Amino acid sequence: MLRRFALHYRTGEPLPAALLQRVLAARTFNQGFATVEYTSSALVDMDLHQLGSAEDLDVGAFEKAALARIGMPPEIVMRHRTPHFSHIFSGDGYSADYYSYLWSEVLDADAFDAFREAGDIFDRDTARRLHDFIYAAGNRRPPDDAYRAFRGRMPSIQALLKKRGLAEAPTDARAG
Repeated sequence: MLRRFALHYRTGEPLPAALLQRVLAARTFNQGFATVEYTSSALVDMDLHQLGSAEDLDVGAFEKAALARIGMPPEIVMRHRTPHFSHIFSGDGYSADYYSYLWSEVLDADAFDAFREAGDIFDRDTARRLHDFIYAAGNRRPPDDAYRAFRGRMPSIQALLKKRGLAEAPTDARAG
């Protein structure tokens, strides 16, 4: 795609191959750091929601203990600190759902892999299944059943790990 659309504004020449490779390589820069800072926020959120009561809670001490429990490296801080979590306590519909942001990335990466596996990121049959079983599904079946109908299995975290450069990924000739 980039070779087709990333053209010099005057000459119309495509992006040089060496520069394109550098741009593509930069996609995964710092993803280990970003994953740890985000995951730590999700785990602290879940710990908070497991408390019987938050009355007289020393938030700083609680956060410190939760981070120690998961072995959080001192060089990395949480993506969002505990005081930023007010929205997750605004009602039952959001209880301990900070992790859902990361889970949505798992779904996105795994669903996109269905197109890669089809050999065409614009594959019509895959797009039709995505439309029918996910986008147009409404509330007719449980979400896990809808995803399984689309993908033939439950989502795998492997696709997100590959996308972030944290696991080996096959070379994608279409990316450039």
